[in-house]
Amino acid sequence: MSTIVMDDKLQAIQEKVKNGERLTIEDGLTLYETPDLLTVAQLANQVNEQKNGDNVYFIENMYINPTNVCEASCAFCGFKRKPGEEGAYTMHEEELLEYVQKRWNDNIREFHIVGGHNTDVPFDYYLNTIRTLKKHYPQCAIKAYTGAEIEFFARHAGISMREVLEQLVEAGLDTLPGGGAEILTENYRAKMSPDKASTDQWLEAHEIAHDLGMKTHATMLYGSIESKEERLIHMDRLRQLQDKTNGFMVFIPLAMQPRKASAGLKRRTSAYDDLRTVAISRLMLDNFDHIKAYWINIGVQLTQMSLAFGSSDIHGTLIEERISHSVGALTSQSLTRSELVHLIKGAGKTPVERDTFYNVIKSY
Repeated sequence: MSTIVMDDKLQAIQEKVKNGERLTIEDGLTLYETPDLLTVAQLANQVNEQKNGDNVYFIENMYINPTNVCEASCAFCGFKRKPGEEGAYTMHEEELLEYVQKRWNDNIREFHIVGGHNTDVPFDYYLNTIRTLKKHYPQCAIKAYTGAEIEFFARHAGISMREVLEQLVEAGLDTLPGGGAEILTENYRAKMSPDKASTDQWLEAHEIAHDLGMKTHATMLYGSIESKEERLIHMDRLRQLQDKTNGFMVFIPLAMQPRKASAGLKRRTSAYDDLRTVAISRLMLDNFDHIKAYWINIGVQLTQMSLAFGSSDIHGTLIEERISHSVGALTSQSLTRSELVHLIKGAGKTPVERDTFYNVIKSY
């Protein structure tokens, strides 16, 4: 069935999508500017169905933040604490194992680990976190440490990013999460995350990981000071690295959360922007298999809607998410497997429980 195109500007883009041609940044701007959101959704949905059919993936995972002590001063962060500040913590081996044991169930397949850039502990602390979890839970994949953390470890330990990653892999690291990317332009990073990895350093960390045989994740934190063009430049930079390495499994657009739960709604992204960004991500990132809708940021109902806008993954159970909630995410901190299945089935799709690397565990 052919798509009915209401906006004339979308005709050329529709032809490109139909013929499998790569969209340009200018095409992306047209998609952001058109009032015809439903046609954008239809195009993204067609691309997703070609790649994934009606399958929608999720995972049972546990989120762990071993330390919130951080040297960086990112404008959007409510999670970090300075050394000695009230609420600052660093989990050592016993505390880490106690934290996991309290939240453990036998269906969990992945630890998702992100923390602060803590200069009060040596690099070996971060290695030992992985060794400890791998020793006690060998059946779980370890998704740990963002590209920005990899750059921090290299600087902190006085070794190269390649050496950092080689040591982490030896300790049991399976994949890198996508965080720390924020927006991959230096204009944005100078204002919002000046103490963290540069655009090139973040991309380099993932390129090295891919070279070591790792498959990794990519994110984009949108909804603050960046322009629509910067979002598209971000996608294009990821797309270029993917052309080179084919090492990314999934792209996750993350909606910016306000600093406080009581902040005005005007500081949150709109439903239109969230759904449009999911759809444009699907259309721009032609060499990525999956676009993930992150229910923690946009809520379960918009996540369900995103399944008609090109998304093929709704993340996981999480057990207890802290970082987005520390800046005012209004969603719950976890969902059960049955809630995720219900969400996907309600959108007329097939729920597929997966492992970290998109191997199917069970279709529902």
